Amino acid sequence: MEKLRIGVLGLGEGRSVISAVQHSEMWELGAICDLKEDLCRERAAEFGLNTWLTSYETMLRDDSLDVIGIYTPDQMHARHILMALEAGKHVICTKPLMVDLTMARPLLEAQKKSGRLVFIGQSSRYFEPAIHQRRDYEKGCNGDLVTVETQYVSDSRWFLERAWSHEAGFSWMYNFLIHALDLAVWYLPNVETVYGVGVCSSNSASRGILAPDALKFLLTDRSGVTASVNGCYAVPALSRPWEHFISCTLRGTMGASKADCPLEYTYHFSEVGKFKHTEHESYESMRSYYYRFEGETHHAGEYQNYMEDFARCLKEGRTPLPDLREGIRTLAVMEAMRRSLASHQVERVDRVLTDAGLSDLV
Repeated sequence: MEKLRIGVLGLGEGRSVISAVQHSEMWELGAICDLKEDLCRERAAEFGLNTWLTSYETMLRDDSLDVIGIYTPDQMHARHILMALEAGKHVICTKPLMVDLTMARPLLEAQKKSGRLVFIGQSSRYFEPAIHQRRDYEKGCNGDLVTVETQYVSDSRWFLERAWSHEAGFSWMYNFLIHALDLAVWYLPNVETVYGVGVCSSNSASRGILAPDALKFLLTDRSGVTASVNGCYAVPALSRPWEHFISCTLRGTMGASKADCPLEYTYHFSEVGKFKHTEHESYESMRSYYYRFEGETHHAGEYQNYMEDFARCLKEGRTPLPDLREGIRTLAVMEAMRRSLASHQVERVDRVLTDAGLSDLV
């Protein structure tokens, strides 16, 4: 297939995207861009590039670019997506789509007018265990889904020392827990109610960061299936194999499965009266594919997986998911979670969408 040509905006996280493009037969790197010229120079030297841009507007005027990859700070995503759509480009944007629903309607209208696609890079769907778990689920191996359990746990005390964690509106939910939430809504796309509790540890509070860093939520969809979504970020965590930083467990009438990211998958599928031992698969041999940089700080393999899925969708005329509408609905679930922390009550997702003028997405 003809390669897609991408321009990458934001060269911190965008480092993984550059690696993904250079290792893929489906993509070609057209441009890199960041406001920080020293970071541009660093990435150019690292990846053997000759040119870079410090102006997003200039990059958008490049007619050779099919797609813009947006890897800028969260609060800038909405504006950067809008600009890309208005320039007639497809968009891949890292999670979270936005930090609130203020720009949801303008983005939906801009996408409709442009006819372009917006894909949310929810990378946790593209770790090897998550891919295999989803395939088994879609084959019916789990039977009827009964409950989902997801978590994202990490010792991220280092984050407390970063300047952006002290900015107004900082939330562990949007920066971290959204990984676990996305896995939950992947299997429960019609969440109706949310209830949650959260604790702000002394590790955060002593640094003036009052956002809850230990969070637990219960989500329920219209059929009564539930999902638990848990996260803990400012205290020590157990190391592998005793604890994996991201996990998703599906429990159904025919079997249970657990994807432990990055590289472990455990499952037990059986018919009534036919006992079967629990099976375990390790993808340790793929570690170098997923982690390509020092200290496992960037998991570029996930990015390559979702970019190639996006390319296949374009070729086959399919909508890559999560798309803009799904991303907005996930943010509505996140807003219901935030409201529940404040109200100590069950909150409804449809109320959030109605309040935001998005009742057509209910």
